[in-house]
Amino acid sequence: MRFQRLYGVALLIAAEIAALVAGAAVFFLTAVVTASVPVFAGAGAAAVAAMSLLIGRPAFRRLGLPRSLVPYVVVNTLAVATLVAFTVFRPFPVPTPGAVPTGVAYWDLPTGSRIAYVKVPASGTPRPTPVIFLHGGPGTPGEGVPEAGKELAAAGFDVYAYDQVGAGRSTRLADLTGYTVARHVADLDAIRETIGAQKIILVGRSWGGTLSAAYLAAHPGHVAKAVLTSPGAIWEPAYPNGPGGPWDDLPAERKARADELTDDPRMLTQALLLQLNPAAAHALVPDAEADARMRALLLTAKDATGCRDAAPASVHDNPPGFYTNQLTSADASTVPDPRPRLRGVRVPTLIMRGQCDYLKWEVTDDYRRTLPNSTLVYIPGAGHSIANGRPDLYRDLLMAFLRDRPLPIPAYTGTTDPAKN
Repeated sequence: MRFQRLYGVALLIAAEIAALVAGAAVFFLTAVVTASVPVFAGAGAAAVAAMSLLIGRPAFRRLGLPRSLVPYVVVNTLAVATLVAFTVFRPFPVPTPGAVPTGVAYWDLPTGSRIAYVKVPASGTPRPTPVIFLHGGPGTPGEGVPEAGKELAAAGFDVYAYDQVGAGRSTRLADLTGYTVARHVADLDAIRETIGAQKIILVGRSWGGTLSAAYLAAHPGHVAKAVLTSPGAIWEPAYPNGPGGPWDDLPAERKARADELTDDPRMLTQALLLQLNPAAAHALVPDAEADARMRALLLTAKDATGCRDAAPASVHDNPPGFYTNQLTSADASTVPDPRPRLRGVRVPTLIMRGQCDYLKWEVTDDYRRTLPNSTLVYIPGAGHSIANGRPDLYRDLLMAFLRDRPLPIPAYTGTTDPAKN
């Protein structure tokens, strides 16, 4: 009799564990085939109830409890549902969006993207080729006119900076599979056509450098010059262990905050759903919520991207784009290697590398080795954001290169990371 009771207790404990496991498994398996939150949540709840009934019946029999399991199954299912409701289904806070700054306008592109942008028109003697700034991320736009934009406009260039699709104030796609490298390239070419430019000058920072390389490979005849500051990997698969990131060397307190944000049950569930069915992740955690969470995470690393004595990076209200970041990054790991095409592209290109850039040296040097008409400059005292670390030198380099004048510092011609020499 005593053994029967112990066995019954063990079965009840097993029922609790099995109900949780079955509920989670069915929740995720159902989410593979549907993006309906009520459907995959309901399927998970049904699995909890079924497992409670299946294992609860023999447990009740051995414990000599009433034969009716309905109260037990209902209470057990409600308990699990309550736990999930306050963890997985508890929305992240979403701050009220700030006012759209003066000067922001929109392009409605034939690709289907509605793109927010700012423009500084040329003054003085106009030049025929506009400058387009490409922000990093994917999905981390700046706000307003980038560093040196006004000076370039005063030198005769029309200057544009835009929020790439899925980020800032631009379109968020209903179908997340639309966030691809090819879509970003198509949007950029549509922008070129919209502003009536035969050729453009690209200034790409971080991922914007990767996008510049992809555009150069697809449309080399439409690029007059390119400036790549701390460019991301030309081709992600070339770095199976990753190209390096700001999270690799966070101070302890910032790492703890980043871990707190990423270890949240809702974010962990969203991350797993992204691997199984991005539409289900999107349905569970909508854009505004996901973007706000990404912004909080980015703020933990904003001052870990420069040299240790650098001034704090400024903060703005233009929101990042979580899903374009995740899906575009995933797509970048599957695209064909563009380097064979780029080896034949002779567009004049300036590559800037900061002393404290977190990206591996090989990532930057790959551009110089790939692009036959490129020049690499090394900038002491700057990190990943060269415009933040050495704004005057960044501006002077950009202005000199785009106006065909001698660079204010010599090109770096070594083959090893100058920061380690």
